[in-house]
Amino acid sequence: MEFQQDLDARGMACPMPIVKTRKLLKGMNDGEVLRVTATDPGSAQDMRAFCEQTGTEMMSATEEGGEYRFLLRKH
Repeated sequence: MEFQQDLDARGMACPMPIVKTRKLLKGMNDGEVLRVTATDPGSAQDMRAFCEQTGTEMMSATEEGGEYRFLLRKH
């Protein structure tokens, strides 16, 4: 999947992955995709809640080897 921005949030604790995600999305155009990689186990639940609250589309959410990857489309 193609993405326009990439956020490496590995090693960041809550709420920093969400704070950084919100900041990057604000500077993106509608329809653009942001990839987020995080290691905080709470990031999966936090990212889902963030998307519901902001209307951001979560295109995918995966976990492998303790890393959580999200593809988010700005709307």
